[in-house]
Amino acid sequence: MKTGDIPAPADPLGEALHFLRMSGAFYCRSELSDPWHVAIPAIRDCLWFHVVTTGSCTLGVEGAEPRELRPGDLALVPHGRGHTLWTDAALPPSAIEKLPHEYVSDRYAVLRHGGGGTVGGIICGAVRFDHPAAAKLLELLPRLIHVAAADSPHGEWLQSSLRLMIAEAAQPRPGGETVITRLSDILVIQAIRSWMETDPVARTGWLGALQDRQIGRAISLIHRDAARDWTVASLADELAMSRSAFAARFTELVGEPAMHYVTRWRMNVALTSLREEGATVAELAGKLGYQSEAAFSRAFKRVVGVSPGSVRNRGPSRTEADLLAF
Repeated sequence: MKTGDIPAPADPLGEALHFLRMSGAFYCRSELSDPWHVAIPAIRDCLWFHVVTTGSCTLGVEGAEPRELRPGDLALVPHGRGHTLWTDAALPPSAIEKLPHEYVSDRYAVLRHGGGGTVGGIICGAVRFDHPAAAKLLELLPRLIHVAAADSPHGEWLQSSLRLMIAEAAQPRPGGETVITRLSDILVIQAIRSWMETDPVARTGWLGALQDRQIGRAISLIHRDAARDWTVASLADELAMSRSAFAARFTELVGEPAMHYVTRWRMNVALTSLREEGATVAELAGKLGYQSEAAFSRAFKRVVGVSPGSVRNRGPSRTEADLLAF
């Protein structure tokens, strides 16, 4: 195989989002009358999004410049950080979790709050992403992503999606929650894509490596076939590179040796399967290419710090989850 015959890797966002699965979603349609000021708490491993439907307000996130949000604007707060929304910053913020909500379902609520003036509308959502590739992508995002309706090159398409979400949120109907969830997937992806197209940070580190023709393909191969008996030689052969050139370039772009990445990726897959699917050690050993349960358990404990059985029984601790954050 010649280098020129190597298929280009999936686009970097597509490769990362191949594993993106929203879970634990919660949506709130807010009707807020001027003046108002609400505080949203920090929630670890959570991404918040806000879509302004009518009126305007200001969004503040620690470490980022406040942004004025207008109708049709979309904002993401990726890292679960606490943040505030207001029309009057002089008011003391009201903790949103302590305000009365009208629950339409377990995952969908309506909030009415404010000082009795002009009413504005915001759709708020909180979602989690469970797969390690998604976690890696979210880790790289800035504290705040703001997609202004007036400035977005995809404005018409974005506004069509927003209008449909607004219509579904305004009058809940059968299947409406599912429609909102699917639209949220699209809107979050669109906001992340907008960031990737405009921020130079998106072309460095792990995302930068994904965009490299050869190393991006290597990462894709590892992600999509974790059970294969990968070696530096076999990966280099897939890319028509010498072992030394591949090893050096992978470490330079990704920040760690290729085989460290392979092992860590397998352990991330294992951790997700143990936590969410209740997979057995035997199942994971076979799924991830280990010759025995003992070999898999040793590798897992070396990387994670505890046995796979203990994670399966109680779920991962914060330390374990942080350790696997690449």
